[in-house]
Amino acid sequence: MQFLNHSVLDQLSPAEFQAADPYPWANPRGALTDEGFLALKDTMPDVSKFERRFGEMRRFGQESHDRYALEYDEALTLSKPWTQFMQELRGGRYQAWLATMLGRPVHLSFHWHYAPRGSSVSPHCDALRKLGSQIFYFNTEDDWNPEWGGDTLILDDRGTIPRESAPAFEDFAASYAAETIGNRSLLFARRGHSWHGVKAVTCPKDRMRKVFIVVINKGSAIARIKRAVGLEPRGY
Repeated sequence: MQFLNHSVLDQLSPAEFQAADPYPWANPRGALTDEGFLALKDTMPDVSKFERRFGEMRRFGQESHDRYALEYDEALTLSKPWTQFMQELRGGRYQAWLATMLGRPVHLSFHWHYAPRGSSVSPHCDALRKLGSQIFYFNTEDDWNPEWGGDTLILDDRGTIPRESAPAFEDFAASYAAETIGNRSLLFARRGHSWHGVKAVTCPKDRMRKVFIVVINKGSAIARIKRAVGLEPRGY
């Protein structure tokens, strides 16, 4: 089974991506094949494998990003579809595509986030070691009502808010909601003002917002040396 839908990914223009406002981002439908999306959705890792990440202090006074989190590790036991998907993500074709979109060599890490009722992701810019992220969303109309929220918001500060601060959603001049229901994905590049976040979800207690995130780290020689001596970057 093939999971990545290269016919969709290859249609994305690197030039248009880089020129997007307020920073590079794209929100394609069908980044995964229909068959692959359903297979992955139906065999998501069980939340019992996850760490509880609630109420943790963040830098710059930002509010906690509450969620259940699972970091990918080669020793992790996954379903067959997820095992095969990870092989595709770690393959040359996908990484070459990311390098073309972002204009630099990349090194990838991966994690899953499940967000229950009341969880939010306060406005933030990602760590400087990152080039960007690709988020794959795994809620559909069968298990998620758009009125519950969960959209990733691309936030535009007009270049005025220091990244070492803790603004509220209301402090931004404009915001753009990435579509997240069904076979949707969000690719974005980190910039000095690449603010984004997710307002608190209002789903019932028996539902969770589920995403899988490809973290796109710098693939420089210095970064490779750090990883070789056990300094693999973690966190968000």
